[in-house]
Amino acid sequence: MDLSTILGTILVTAFLVWSMMLGKGGLILFYDMPSIVMVCGGSVAVVMMNYTFADLKSLFSVVMRAFISKSMAPTELIERTVEYSNLARKEGILALEAKLKEVKDPFFAKGLQCVVDGFSADTVRSIMELDADWSRARHANGKKVLETFAAMAPAFGMIGTLVGLVQMLASLSDPSQIGGGMAVALLTTFYGAVIANVMCIPIAGKLDLRAKEEAQLKAMMIDGVLAIQSGEKPTIIRERLSAFLAPKLRERAAA
Repeated sequence: MDLSTILGTILVTAFLVWSMMLGKGGLILFYDMPSIVMVCGGSVAVVMMNYTFADLKSLFSVVMRAFISKSMAPTELIERTVEYSNLARKEGILALEAKLKEVKDPFFAKGLQCVVDGFSADTVRSIMELDADWSRARHANGKKVLETFAAMAPAFGMIGTLVGLVQMLASLSDPSQIGGGMAVALLTTFYGAVIANVMCIPIAGKLDLRAKEEAQLKAMMIDGVLAIQSGEKPTIIRERLSAFLAPKLRERAAA
């Protein structure tokens, strides 16, 4: 679980709701179904025009990556790689096959399987780098969907504002209709701003961070797998992989 994402989501929601409740009229003043339909429905429809159903179906799992991180910790990866290197040097590469079942990361397991199967170093690198590139492209696509939502929601908020103003101006002769027009005019802008700045932009930012962390981890895995295959000394492997880490984490990896 990513505590910063979860805590941030809870806090921003609490602050918004609390601020709205403090005003005269409470939360009910911020509810307007035409505004919700305009902003949410319009944004979803335009995003559907930009992307395929496959992209939208995977959006939920992509968003969950901002809240739940299943990646192996870099320090754990270094320890595993050193352990497998020791095993391969003592008992041979084929001894790694018995360890594959305990490898939870599919990318790391795939690289080790290629080594066990006797693929050349160039082939192993090519397969793993291709896998990493396509994974990065899929994650970037999910981020783009959220960024499109972030762009469309305020745009439909502005469209709703214009619709509300037209309705208001058309009802100047009937004062009882002015309130409804103003509600649409103001609340659509509010909904669009909240969707973009409270939901889509922060999550897209966290997904970008996740993608960079995953790219670094996969680069470490590729380097580690190839080092195991070439029979490098475990101490050299530890030093090489530690170079990927920040100075504080290097001390922990060296311990």
